[in-house]
Amino acid sequence: MEEIVIPPHFLCPISLEIMRDPVTISTGITYDRESIEQWWFTSKNNTCPVSKKSLSDVDADLTPNHTLRRIIQAWCTLNSSHGVERIPTPKSALDKSQVVKLIEQAKKVPYTNLHCLQRLRSIAIQGERNKNYLEAAGAIEYVASIINKNHSDSSTVEAAIEVLFHFKSSESRLKNLMSNDSNNNNITESLVRVLDCGNYQSRAHAIILLKSFFEVADPIQLINVDVESFRQIVHVLNGRISQPASKAALKLLVELCPWGRNRIKAVEGSAVSVLTEALLGTQEKRACELILIILEQLCGCAEGRAELLKHGAGLAIVSKKILRVSHVASDRAVRILSSICRFSATCGVLQEMLRVGAVAKLCLVLQVDCRFKTKEKAREVLKLHSRVWKNSSCIPDHLLPFFPNQDPLLSLGG
Repeated sequence: MEEIVIPPHFLCPISLEIMRDPVTISTGITYDRESIEQWWFTSKNNTCPVSKKSLSDVDADLTPNHTLRRIIQAWCTLNSSHGVERIPTPKSALDKSQVVKLIEQAKKVPYTNLHCLQRLRSIAIQGERNKNYLEAAGAIEYVASIINKNHSDSSTVEAAIEVLFHFKSSESRLKNLMSNDSNNNNITESLVRVLDCGNYQSRAHAIILLKSFFEVADPIQLINVDVESFRQIVHVLNGRISQPASKAALKLLVELCPWGRNRIKAVEGSAVSVLTEALLGTQEKRACELILIILEQLCGCAEGRAELLKHGAGLAIVSKKILRVSHVASDRAVRILSSICRFSATCGVLQEMLRVGAVAKLCLVLQVDCRFKTKEKAREVLKLHSRVWKNSSCIPDHLLPFFPNQDPLLSLGG
């Protein structure tokens, strides 16, 4: 068969294949739509591949090159007898100006907001390309403004929450929403309000969105989270909305608790009791790990330790998870017991640890294969209260050889 020579200007500079939907960008260079969109949106490049010129969101408009497309289609048809595939006319792409017009109309006529949000949702779920065009048209800022309006009716807010959830916005866009003076922390406060009074789906979306926002927040925003926010986050765990929502709430608490006075705020928001109940009710590995990570953080303050000890099953369930879940869970559980023994070890607490098997579990940690740091932490705890525990009948005989002797310095100090 005679070899067909493809005109070089028919080829996309990125894929080096015949362009099926040629589009021209602001630098004047034409690419195949699929290739340049993948270059920009999937690979997160913000340059022209040929000229290397940096492009802003404004410069990133794609102009269909209809003339070149028709020439390519005609050439393909002419050479179809030589095995060249005919190229169909592509569907018309989303026009950013249409989205802008839709949003501006909704802003002028508020009762059309719900219709606008429903239209934006249908556009967003059609693919990554449409989400990027919606972002460029200012759709995210519009949706956030709807969520932030206290006077918006519940159905409109719920629709806006769903749209924002489906956007899965970029980190930079989330930061912009958090740092915008007119939205300063309002978006997170508004999402917390949804946790309080939204329906199940809206609450599930809201907690996942909150996690995304706080993952990109600056330290001041993390420190300024109030008790009510912690109370509503914890309520998501208590309400058991869905597994993804509960997982998002746990990860959010892991993110927030180390900052400022957040441990005390979380305790005041009933985090310890709810997390303890959650630990009693789950066997899922990652959930157990996250709960123990948070409890270890909260037991770093006196209020957190007091709440754990006040719960009838607090010490028992923490010690039970040692060596039953994972190395991570065992390490965090031992650290929790260490905090209790170092700072809250009354006679009653030490006896309860014997009674619920916590001391025996610490001895077992020294016997089995686990992380070195976990063994060292368990050994420290056992040494600390060796005089109280070593001769107890609650410790099985086969574990006594692993019980460390009390540090002489501790003995003198006692």
